[in-house]
Amino acid sequence: MPYYQRDLENKLKRYAKFPVVAILGPRQSGKSTIAKEVFKNHVFLDLDDLELRAQALNDPKAFLRTHENEHGIILDEFQRCPELLSYIKVISDAQDRPGYFVLTGSQNFLMNASISESLAGRVGILTLLPLSLHELEEHALLQKEKPEHTIFFGGYPRLYERQIDPSELYPSYLQTYVERDVRELINVTNLNTFQKFLRLCAGRIGQQINFAELAAQCGISVPTVHNWLSILEASYITFQLRPYWANFNKIMTKSPKLYFYDTGLACLLLGISSEKNLLLNFYYGALFENLIIADMHKQYFNQGMPNTLYYWRDKNGTIEVDCLIEQDGKMIPIEIKSGETYTVHYFDTIKKWQTLAANEAEPSYVVYGGTQSLRGPHENLMPWYQAGTLIKRITEE
Repeated sequence: MPYYQRDLENKLKRYAKFPVVAILGPRQSGKSTIAKEVFKNHVFLDLDDLELRAQALNDPKAFLRTHENEHGIILDEFQRCPELLSYIKVISDAQDRPGYFVLTGSQNFLMNASISESLAGRVGILTLLPLSLHELEEHALLQKEKPEHTIFFGGYPRLYERQIDPSELYPSYLQTYVERDVRELINVTNLNTFQKFLRLCAGRIGQQINFAELAAQCGISVPTVHNWLSILEASYITFQLRPYWANFNKIMTKSPKLYFYDTGLACLLLGISSEKNLLLNFYYGALFENLIIADMHKQYFNQGMPNTLYYWRDKNGTIEVDCLIEQDGKMIPIEIKSGETYTVHYFDTIKKWQTLAANEAEPSYVVYGGTQSLRGPHENLMPWYQAGTLIKRITEE
């Protein structure tokens, strides 16, 4: 089975100077694979294994001492046994062994305040999402004339490593990981209600979240909507794009927009069964936007940097910029267009926003579904398959 080198590798090697390294991300995004590739001499312990987990829970000290003579330990799916953390802290403080503990987790267990505090200053935290556009291009997995192919397939490495059809992988992924793992966290009593909630979320990709409407359509309370969305974010299924509102007083919206980390999973939830059907689907434009927005998150994560992504919309909805990137005190506007034919009107909204924000001197970008490329001091047109290096380009200019 081929190994696809990941953009996160260089950062991960540098983070080995910490006593503990944590690699977070969704199930099957490649966390175990990259950990074993970078830390080849570490012993690999999978805490999804019931017998191994029982040993760790029953006698944590003995469990860790058994491997004390190893070069290091990879504890896979660490969220299954967070009780080990206090013992890891003691060992890390007592021994000078950089990179000895490598933790992977498909839930962001470090969101827990007590866990974060116990590892403060001892842990280097990185996030690995499914394959990015740059990674797909590096391994010749992009069909540049067909963005619908990448949207429909998504980025989970197993699809490409084993040449699995998305229609076979994603239903299993949803049932085996998303529903099982999330249900364990929130104790969903009615699986049908949760499935409906997931589909409703997919139907709102790129839209402002109306919590009350979601609650009413799903037959749950507003607090439950907030709780379920927070769990989906902690499990790296969905994320929210926050609005930028500084310096604009009350003329703009303050509601976040909803996106999925992987468009292949979103296609399944929307009932899209093929690339051809995707092209004709009402949601194609939203899914194209989701592909680009999610990839920009991947670029930040792969550099080990917090993202500074926002969107902007006035209260009347007459002006909306799909994405704003905050860079060195400047706001860089980005519009995302699924159309394959370039028109000068693609920059109209950006120009309106720049006038309103007194931002005309800064560069702007349009990422679109075609292949033409234009580069200038203020207006830049970028084909969708080049967007995988957009953050690097902006930070270096």
